[in-house]
Amino acid sequence: MARKPKALVLDSWSVIAYLEDEPAGQQIAQLISSAHAADVPVMMTVVNAGEVWYIIAREVSEEDANSSIKQLRDLRIQFVEADWELTLAAARLKANHKMSYADCYAAALAKHKKADLVTGDKEFKTVEDQIGILWV
Repeated sequence: MARKPKALVLDSWSVIAYLEDEPAGQQIAQLISSAHAADVPVMMTVVNAGEVWYIIAREVSEEDANSSIKQLRDLRIQFVEADWELTLAAARLKANHKMSYADCYAAALAKHKKADLVTGDKEFKTVEDQIGILWV
């Protein structure tokens, strides 16, 4: 990390890459480790956690999905609730950009927390002028 961000926000893409040990997974693991060492919060919305859960449940099993969520909690990733303020910010992004609604939540959280979003999902290119993105 060149500069110390206020926080890191993980989207579903980055979490799946990490959990499935995809090529970007190692880089994401290092970002999480470095963030914890520097006392930088690592977070994701419950909407994105739900997206991760259903993807794993659909592709593997509910047991593996539950285990994956436990693994994220064990990594001290903070799950941020989707209150009205965050939901409205996500809805505004969705109204103005071609992005999935779940991705809008990740972007809205990054914007709200002035955090860097960790992703490799090109869908976020449409909002990279509004939030910091760590492309992996």
